[in-house]
Amino acid sequence: MSDGNQQLDRDVDGSAIDGLRDEVAANRDPQYDIDPLFVNRWSPRAMTGETLPEEELMALFEAARWAPSSYNNQHWRFIYAEPTDDNWDAFVDLLAEGNQPWAEDAAALVIIISKTTFDFNDEYAPTHSLDTGAAMENLALEAARRRLVFHGMQGFDYDAAADYLNLSDEYEVEAMAAIGERAAEETLPEDYQDQEEPNQRKDLDEIVFNGDFAPTDE
Repeated sequence: MSDGNQQLDRDVDGSAIDGLRDEVAANRDPQYDIDPLFVNRWSPRAMTGETLPEEELMALFEAARWAPSSYNNQHWRFIYAEPTDDNWDAFVDLLAEGNQPWAEDAAALVIIISKTTFDFNDEYAPTHSLDTGAAMENLALEAARRRLVFHGMQGFDYDAAADYLNLSDEYEVEAMAAIGERAAEETLPEDYQDQEEPNQRKDLDEIVFNGDFAPTDE
């Protein structure tokens, strides 16, 4: 675990967002005028290993709580562990080998699952994953607002996670995530340092279509 040194400065209330942050402006170029929060959100890996106050961690889940939801069913569920918890090592062990060296410095690891059925009739809910993804994005944006790390992952053992949580058939594992205080990229293992920058996105004409679908990637 990190000793907590080299923490990057941030506003505790996360309120000072006047535009694109320097590291983002150097790597990203939005095509239209949108709130900078959307562009400032990215997925760093370097974290200090320090714990987060409970009220700050819970504030992230509070943001997730207000995501849009089909029939207001709120399919998302978040199961988290902190380094002082008895189940911390079990959460770390779920991660792929490539994610463990940096994610073990998180303040919290989260398993994100969805309830695949509606509460009111027990029928299959086609948008359970979509709704849960929306909640995860709310969480990620609030973390970005506070200058915290939120790094979502598919690099873990899905079956082992479901077994560990003893999930019934009506729940599905969607993703894991690492949350923590941001640290300098030099604290990462050398193999990860070159990846520690915001990435670019596809142009709108590759993802938005008027009237019919004409894929550009075929």
